[in-house]
Amino acid sequence: MEEAIAGITSIIITGIVFSAIVAIIVAPRAMKTKERTELHKTIQAAYEKGQQLPPELIQALTQDVKIKPKASPQRDLRTGIIWVGVAVGLAAFGYALGFEEPDATYIFFGIAAFPGFIGLAFILMSFIGRDRS
Repeated sequence: MEEAIAGITSIIITGIVFSAIVAIIVAPRAMKTKERTELHKTIQAAYEKGQQLPPELIQALTQDVKIKPKASPQRDLRTGIIWVGVAVGLAAFGYALGFEEPDATYIFFGIAAFPGFIGLAFILMSFIGRDRS
């Protein structure tokens, strides 16, 4: 009986984790689609009433709104700190798991090395970029 409950619990936990990942990706897209649909309805209603749309509004709606911020040493430093934080979190999780399963520590330290080195590279780029600015 306990094995069946443990099996069901692991399936439910796995489902929750993957559902959360899907929700994080799908929810913003659905909200953006709803916002664009309502904006379209508003513009259509204004057009049907004979109101003129200002050229600035039409230009704002047709241009690409995803403007990528310029790379800067400060931005590289922030990105690097976030990546190093992710690495420290993974390493701490591995260390905590090591009390129950000693081999898990080394696996998580290895996994944490990837974001850790990416973060260190960003931090290094921020210092190199300061010299050039």
